[in-house]
Amino acid sequence: MNETIYLLYILSFVLGSVLGLVLSYRKYKAPYAIGKLDALAVVLAVVGWTLALNSILITFIPEYITITIGVFLLAMVLGMRPGYGRNETFIGIIVAGIIWIIRTVIL
Repeated sequence: MNETIYLLYILSFVLGSVLGLVLSYRKYKAPYAIGKLDALAVVLAVVGWTLALNSILITFIPEYITITIGVFLLAMVLGMRPGYGRNETFIGIIVAGIIWIIRTVIL
């Protein structure tokens, strides 16, 4: 069963990366973004990293499903065209890390 779950994570990451690349090429015409934050990418990164790192907080959905959804969402941001998505990913990691630290201290 573990090999199947890891395959699911890998497929989710690959599909999210490809979809993120396609969507970012359609959305952005400039070759490189400087100083702009995409609100949708920030939301995807925060939700994705939070689901991937803190999947145990959602008790009514199996862990592997929340991790798969989280990996798909964070891969969409990581897979954006070069120069896009890096600041959004950093914000998502920070927010998910803070939630993880709070969860570890409280629980």
